[in-house]
Amino acid sequence: MAPKNSAVFLLGLLLSCVAMSSAARILEEAPELPKVKLPPVPEVHLPPKPELPKVELPPVPEVHLPPKPELPKVELPLVPEVHLPPKPELPKVELPTFPEVHLPPKPELPKVDLPPKPEMPAVPVFHFPKTEAKP
Repeated sequence: MAPKNSAVFLLGLLLSCVAMSSAARILEEAPELPKVKLPPVPEVHLPPKPELPKVELPPVPEVHLPPKPELPKVELPLVPEVHLPPKPELPKVELPTFPEVHLPPKPELPKVDLPPKPEMPAVPVFHFPKTEAKP
């Protein structure tokens, strides 16, 4: 089923590319439309906003709730004490000693004189070429 789905996807992608390229070609070949100068926008004078009357909210009524009922006191049963046997002591294991390793001394590296570091050149500025107007 996957090859069929991918084939349909690729076919749809191809058709969308064809449609986009033909639309781009049509837009390139279209003549430029003359620019229309629009008249200035007239000023609009709105009437003043009416003042809204001040509304006073009614007072919030006091609510008297009944007292909370007392919950019965629950006594938990006592947890029995558990006597565990003492932990056995593990025998102490002695690790073997590692032999000492005598490595030869590191050789000294010769000092190398490097040339002076070159200065980084400035990043060149790229100018896009201007396209010529098509007749």
